[in-house]
Amino acid sequence: MLLDRIESYFPDLLREVREFQKLAEAENPELLFLWDELKLVLDNQFIDTATQIGVARREKMLKISAKATDTLDERKFKLLARYNENIPYTLRALHGQLSMLCGEKGYRLEINYGAFTLNAKLELTNKKNVDVVGEMLERIVPMNMLLKVELLYNQHQLLQKFTHEEMRKYTHLNLREEALGDG
Repeated sequence: MLLDRIESYFPDLLREVREFQKLAEAENPELLFLWDELKLVLDNQFIDTATQIGVARREKMLKISAKATDTLDERKFKLLARYNENIPYTLRALHGQLSMLCGEKGYRLEINYGAFTLNAKLELTNKKNVDVVGEMLERIVPMNMLLKVELLYNQHQLLQKFTHEEMRKYTHLNLREEALGDG
C-alpha cells in the first residue's frame, strides 16, 4: 500500500533530499507497526474478526470462562450467544434467536404450556454448541418452565435413504449420533 510509506506524505521536492530519504528509511518500520496495530484494534471491534486477545477481553467483560479445548470459533459462538440473548417475551423472538445460532432448520422446540415444559432439540450439526445454547436458554426461558436441551439424533426416516452397503461404513453409534452426508 502506498500510504504505509512515510515518503508518500512528503512534498515532491523533499522526496529527493537525502536527509528525508534517510528519515523515511528510519520511520517506515514504525509506520508499518502502527498500521498493523490499528488493523488489530479495528479487527477486535467485531466478534467475527476478533483475535484471541479481543475474544479474551470480551469474555472477561461478560464473565465467560473458556475451556482449554475451545477453539477460537467456539469462543466467538459463546460471545454471540451471550450478546444476542435479549429476553424474548414472544415465541417468535425465541425462534429468531435459535435460528441465528443454530440455523433455520437446526433445532426443534416442543412446548407444553399445560405442563410448563420446553424441550429444545438441536440437530447433530450443532452438537458442539449444545451446552452454549442450553446456558442461553436457562438465562432467558421463564423460571417456571422445566427446560430440557438435547440432540436430535438420526432417525429411521433419515437412514432409510441409505443402502445397507453405505451404512456398513458406520458403527451403530455413528449412525445414531453423527451428522451423515447424503448417501
